[in-house]
Amino acid sequence: MTRLDLSEVPRVGEISQDEFQRSYMKPLRPAILKDLAASWPALKRWTPEYLSESFGARPVKVYDASFAAPGEHYMSNVKTISLGEYLKLVATRNMDLRMFLYRLNTHIPELLEDIEFPRLAEGFSRKFVFMFFGCQGSFTPMHFDIDMAHVFHTAIRGRKRVTLFPYEESGNLYRHPFSCRSYVDVDHPDFNEFPRLENARGFQTVMEPGETLFIPGGFWHYIQYSEPGYSVSLRCPQTSPAARLKGYANLGLLMPFDRLMNKLFSDRWFRWKEKHARN
Repeated sequence: MTRLDLSEVPRVGEISQDEFQRSYMKPLRPAILKDLAASWPALKRWTPEYLSESFGARPVKVYDASFAAPGEHYMSNVKTISLGEYLKLVATRNMDLRMFLYRLNTHIPELLEDIEFPRLAEGFSRKFVFMFFGCQGSFTPMHFDIDMAHVFHTAIRGRKRVTLFPYEESGNLYRHPFSCRSYVDVDHPDFNEFPRLENARGFQTVMEPGETLFIPGGFWHYIQYSEPGYSVSLRCPQTSPAARLKGYANLGLLMPFDRLMNKLFSDRWFRWKEKHARN
Protein backbone atom coordinates (compact mmCIF):
# COMPACT_ATOMS: atom_id res chain seq x y z
CA MET A 1 0.00 0.00 0.00
CA THR A 2 1.41 3.38 -0.94
CA ARG A 3 1.72 5.87 1.88
CA LEU A 4 2.85 9.43 2.33
CA ASP A 5 5.94 10.24 4.38
CA LEU A 6 4.28 11.62 7.52
CA SER A 7 5.80 12.25 10.95
CA GLU A 8 3.81 12.35 14.17
CA VAL A 9 3.04 15.84 15.46
CA PRO A 10 4.78 16.22 18.87
CA ARG A 11 2.57 16.51 21.96
CA VAL A 12 3.62 19.22 24.38
CA GLY A 13 2.55 19.80 27.97
CA GLU A 14 3.14 22.99 29.90
CA ILE A 15 5.55 25.22 27.97
CA SER A 16 6.88 28.74 28.40
CA GLN A 17 6.38 31.47 25.81
CA ASP A 18 10.12 31.64 25.12
CA GLU A 19 10.38 27.89 24.58
CA PHE A 20 7.28 27.79 22.38
CA GLN A 21 8.56 30.65 20.24
CA ARG A 22 12.00 29.07 19.91
CA SER A 23 10.91 25.48 19.30
CA TYR A 24 7.69 25.83 17.32
CA MET A 25 6.55 29.27 16.21
CA LYS A 26 9.79 30.67 14.78
CA PRO A 27 10.87 27.46 12.99
CA LEU A 28 7.24 26.90 11.85
CA ARG A 29 6.80 23.48 13.44
CA PRO A 30 3.33 22.15 14.34
CA ALA A 31 2.57 20.90 17.83
CA ILE A 32 -0.28 19.51 19.90
CA LEU A 33 -0.62 21.65 23.03
CA LYS A 34 -2.26 19.25 25.46
CA ASP A 35 -3.19 21.69 28.23
CA LEU A 36 -3.53 25.09 26.55
CA ALA A 37 -7.34 25.09 26.82
CA ALA A 38 -7.64 23.15 30.06
CA SER A 39 -9.11 26.12 31.97
CA TRP A 40 -11.59 27.17 29.24
CA PRO A 41 -15.24 27.15 30.38
CA ALA A 42 -16.08 26.20 26.77
CA LEU A 43 -14.84 22.64 27.26
CA LYS A 44 -17.61 21.90 29.76
CA ARG A 45 -20.27 24.42 28.77
CA TRP A 46 -20.46 24.02 24.99
CA THR A 47 -22.50 20.84 24.86
CA PRO A 48 -24.81 20.27 21.87
CA GLU A 49 -27.75 20.74 24.22
CA TYR A 50 -26.47 24.10 25.47
CA LEU A 51 -25.74 25.39 21.97
CA SER A 52 -29.13 24.23 20.67
CA GLU A 53 -31.13 25.61 23.59
CA SER A 54 -29.31 28.94 23.71
CA PHE A 55 -28.59 29.66 20.04
CA GLY A 56 -30.42 26.99 18.03
CA ALA A 57 -32.68 29.42 16.16
CA ARG A 58 -29.77 31.33 14.60
CA PRO A 59 -29.26 30.77 10.85
CA VAL A 60 -26.00 29.17 9.73
CA LYS A 61 -24.43 28.50 6.35
CA VAL A 62 -23.46 24.88 5.67
CA TYR A 63 -21.01 23.48 3.13
CA ASP A 64 -20.14 20.23 1.39
CA ALA A 65 -17.54 19.05 -1.11
CA SER A 66 -18.89 21.38 -3.79
CA PHE A 67 -17.11 24.21 -1.98
CA ALA A 68 -13.88 23.11 -3.68
CA ALA A 69 -15.45 22.07 -7.00
CA PRO A 70 -15.98 24.41 -9.96
CA GLY A 71 -19.47 25.78 -10.42
CA GLU A 72 -22.09 27.80 -8.56
CA HIS A 73 -21.09 26.61 -5.07
CA TYR A 74 -17.35 27.16 -5.50
CA MET A 75 -16.12 28.94 -2.34
CA SER A 76 -19.72 29.26 -1.12
CA ASN A 77 -22.31 27.43 0.98
CA VAL A 78 -24.93 24.97 -0.31
CA LYS A 79 -27.77 26.15 1.95
CA THR A 80 -28.72 27.98 5.14
CA ILE A 81 -30.42 26.20 8.04
CA SER A 82 -30.78 26.80 11.78
CA LEU A 83 -27.93 25.96 14.13
CA GLY A 84 -30.24 23.64 16.06
CA GLU A 85 -31.19 21.73 12.90
CA TYR A 86 -27.54 21.43 11.91
CA LEU A 87 -26.47 20.15 15.36
CA LYS A 88 -29.19 17.50 15.11
CA LEU A 89 -27.81 16.40 11.73
CA VAL A 90 -24.27 16.30 13.14
CA ALA A 91 -25.37 13.99 15.95
CA THR A 92 -27.50 11.58 13.91
CA ARG A 93 -26.07 11.31 10.39
CA ASN A 94 -22.79 10.50 8.68
CA MET A 95 -22.50 12.97 5.82
CA ASP A 96 -20.17 15.53 4.34
CA LEU A 97 -21.90 18.59 5.73
CA ARG A 98 -19.79 21.17 7.51
CA MET A 99 -19.81 24.61 9.02
CA PHE A 100 -16.58 26.54 8.98
CA LEU A 101 -15.22 30.01 9.57
CA TYR A 102 -18.27 30.66 11.78
CA ARG A 103 -17.24 33.99 13.21
CA LEU A 104 -18.18 34.24 16.89
CA ASN A 105 -17.72 38.01 17.16
CA THR A 106 -20.42 38.45 14.52
CA HIS A 107 -22.81 35.58 15.22
CA ILE A 108 -22.57 34.51 18.90
CA PRO A 109 -20.33 37.01 20.73
CA GLU A 110 -21.47 35.59 24.08
CA LEU A 111 -19.33 32.52 23.48
CA LEU A 112 -16.15 34.60 23.45
CA GLU A 113 -16.40 34.81 27.25
CA ASP A 114 -15.82 31.04 27.47
CA ILE A 115 -12.34 31.01 25.88
CA GLU A 116 -8.97 32.50 26.79
CA PHE A 117 -6.27 33.77 24.47
CA PRO A 118 -2.97 31.95 25.02
CA ARG A 119 0.08 33.75 26.33
CA LEU A 120 2.36 31.87 23.96
CA ALA A 121 2.00 34.50 21.22
CA GLU A 122 0.80 38.03 20.60
CA GLY A 123 -1.59 39.66 18.15
CA PHE A 124 -4.77 37.66 18.83
CA SER A 125 -8.02 39.46 18.03
CA ARG A 126 -11.56 38.84 19.30
CA LYS A 127 -12.74 39.71 15.78
CA PHE A 128 -11.14 36.61 14.28
CA VAL A 129 -12.28 33.72 16.46
CA PHE A 130 -13.94 31.03 14.34
CA MET A 131 -15.83 27.81 15.01
CA PHE A 132 -15.81 24.72 12.78
CA PHE A 133 -18.37 21.86 12.83
CA GLY A 134 -18.47 18.53 11.03
CA CYS A 135 -20.47 15.31 10.87
CA GLN A 136 -18.68 12.00 11.36
CA GLY A 137 -16.90 11.16 8.12
CA SER A 138 -16.92 14.70 6.76
CA PHE A 139 -13.63 16.25 5.76
CA THR A 140 -11.99 19.54 4.95
CA PRO A 141 -9.97 19.20 1.69
CA MET A 142 -6.27 20.01 1.56
CA HIS A 143 -5.66 23.78 1.69
CA PHE A 144 -3.70 26.47 3.49
CA ASP A 145 -5.27 29.49 5.16
CA ILE A 146 -5.16 32.27 2.64
CA ASP A 147 -4.17 35.03 5.10
CA MET A 148 -1.06 33.02 6.16
CA ALA A 149 -1.87 33.52 9.87
CA HIS A 150 -0.80 31.18 12.68
CA VAL A 151 -3.75 29.11 13.96
CA PHE A 152 -4.40 27.63 17.41
CA HIS A 153 -7.13 25.06 16.70
CA THR A 154 -8.84 23.57 19.78
CA ALA A 155 -11.11 20.52 19.58
CA ILE A 156 -14.11 21.13 21.84
CA ARG A 157 -15.99 17.93 21.02
CA GLY A 158 -15.10 14.87 18.91
CA ARG A 159 -11.86 13.38 17.61
CA LYS A 160 -10.38 14.37 14.26
CA ARG A 161 -7.41 13.32 12.16
CA VAL A 162 -5.28 16.13 10.73
CA THR A 163 -2.62 15.89 7.99
CA LEU A 164 -0.20 18.81 7.60
CA PHE A 165 2.47 19.93 5.15
CA PRO A 166 4.77 22.98 5.16
CA TYR A 167 4.00 25.69 2.63
CA GLU A 168 7.22 24.76 0.80
CA GLU A 169 5.58 21.46 -0.23
CA SER A 170 3.10 23.33 -2.48
CA GLY A 171 4.72 22.00 -5.67
CA ASN A 172 4.69 18.40 -4.43
CA LEU A 173 1.02 18.83 -3.46
CA TYR A 174 0.11 20.13 -6.93
CA ARG A 175 -1.25 23.45 -5.71
CA HIS A 176 -3.75 25.00 -8.09
CA PRO A 177 -2.52 28.43 -9.22
CA PHE A 178 -4.45 31.49 -8.00
CA SER A 179 -5.83 29.46 -5.10
CA CYS A 180 -4.89 27.94 -1.74
CA ARG A 181 -6.13 24.47 -2.75
CA SER A 182 -4.71 21.06 -3.60
CA TYR A 183 -6.79 18.20 -5.00
CA VAL A 184 -4.51 15.28 -4.20
CA ASP A 185 -5.99 12.46 -2.10
CA VAL A 186 -3.77 12.21 0.98
CA ASP A 187 -5.66 9.17 2.30
CA HIS A 188 -5.16 7.19 -0.93
CA PRO A 189 -2.17 8.79 -2.69
CA ASP A 190 -1.73 7.94 -6.34
CA PHE A 191 1.98 8.30 -7.12
CA ASN A 192 1.44 7.34 -10.75
CA GLU A 193 -0.95 10.21 -11.36
CA PHE A 194 0.87 12.62 -9.01
CA PRO A 195 4.52 11.47 -8.96
CA ARG A 196 5.82 14.54 -7.05
CA LEU A 197 3.52 13.65 -4.17
CA GLU A 198 5.88 10.83 -3.22
CA ASN A 199 8.48 13.47 -2.31
CA ALA A 200 6.17 15.38 0.03
CA ARG A 201 7.16 15.39 3.72
CA GLY A 202 4.49 16.21 6.27
CA PHE A 203 2.87 15.45 9.61
CA GLN A 204 -0.21 13.70 10.91
CA THR A 205 -2.02 13.56 14.24
CA VAL A 206 -5.31 12.57 15.83
CA MET A 207 -6.69 15.35 18.00
CA GLU A 208 -8.55 14.50 21.18
CA PRO A 209 -11.20 16.79 22.67
CA GLY A 210 -9.56 19.52 24.74
CA GLU A 211 -6.31 19.49 22.76
CA THR A 212 -5.02 22.42 20.71
CA LEU A 213 -3.17 22.01 17.43
CA PHE A 214 -0.74 24.79 16.54
CA ILE A 215 -0.84 25.14 12.74
CA PRO A 216 2.01 27.44 11.63
CA GLY A 217 1.15 30.14 9.13
CA GLY A 218 0.95 28.86 5.55
CA PHE A 219 0.83 25.17 6.51
CA TRP A 220 -1.32 22.96 4.32
CA HIS A 221 -3.91 20.95 6.27
CA TYR A 222 -6.49 18.24 5.63
CA ILE A 223 -9.01 17.40 8.37
CA GLN A 224 -11.10 14.23 8.66
CA TYR A 225 -13.81 14.09 11.35
CA SER A 226 -13.44 10.70 13.08
CA GLU A 227 -16.47 11.60 15.22
CA PRO A 228 -19.12 14.32 14.99
CA GLY A 229 -17.69 17.40 16.61
CA TYR A 230 -16.74 21.03 16.65
CA SER A 231 -13.75 23.17 17.40
CA VAL A 232 -12.62 26.77 17.74
CA SER A 233 -9.67 28.52 16.13
CA LEU A 234 -7.71 31.51 17.38
CA ARG A 235 -5.47 33.36 14.94
CA CYS A 236 -2.45 35.61 15.20
CA PRO A 237 -0.40 37.17 12.38
CA GLN A 238 3.07 36.10 11.38
CA THR A 239 5.85 38.51 12.31
CA SER A 240 7.56 38.10 8.94
CA PRO A 241 6.78 41.10 6.66
CA ALA A 242 7.08 38.82 3.62
CA ALA A 243 4.51 36.39 5.01
CA ARG A 244 2.11 39.20 5.85
CA LEU A 245 2.50 40.70 2.39
CA LYS A 246 1.78 37.32 0.84
CA GLY A 247 -1.36 37.03 2.94
CA TYR A 248 -2.57 40.49 1.88
CA ALA A 249 -1.89 39.64 -1.77
CA ASN A 250 -3.77 36.35 -1.45
CA LEU A 251 -6.81 38.06 0.08
CA GLY A 252 -6.83 41.17 -2.08
CA LEU A 253 -5.77 39.80 -5.46
CA LEU A 254 -5.62 36.02 -5.86
CA MET A 255 -8.90 35.03 -4.20
CA PRO A 256 -11.07 37.68 -5.93
CA PHE A 257 -9.48 36.86 -9.30
CA ASP A 258 -10.02 33.12 -8.80
CA ARG A 259 -13.68 33.63 -7.92
CA LEU A 260 -14.22 35.90 -10.90
CA MET A 261 -12.67 33.43 -13.31
CA ASN A 262 -14.74 30.59 -11.84
CA LYS A 263 -17.87 32.69 -12.33
CA LEU A 264 -16.99 33.50 -15.93
CA PHE A 265 -15.47 30.21 -17.11
CA SER A 266 -16.07 27.61 -14.36
CA ASP A 267 -14.95 24.17 -15.70
CA ARG A 268 -12.57 25.67 -18.27
CA TRP A 269 -10.84 27.72 -15.57
CA PHE A 270 -10.58 24.67 -13.30
CA ARG A 271 -9.04 22.57 -16.09
CA TRP A 272 -6.49 25.33 -16.78
CA LYS A 273 -5.47 25.36 -13.10
CA GLU A 274 -5.28 21.58 -13.05
CA LYS A 275 -3.04 21.56 -16.10
CA HIS A 276 -0.65 24.13 -14.65
CA ALA A 277 -0.58 22.42 -11.26
CA ARG A 278 0.85 19.33 -12.96
CA ASN A 279 3.61 21.20 -14.84
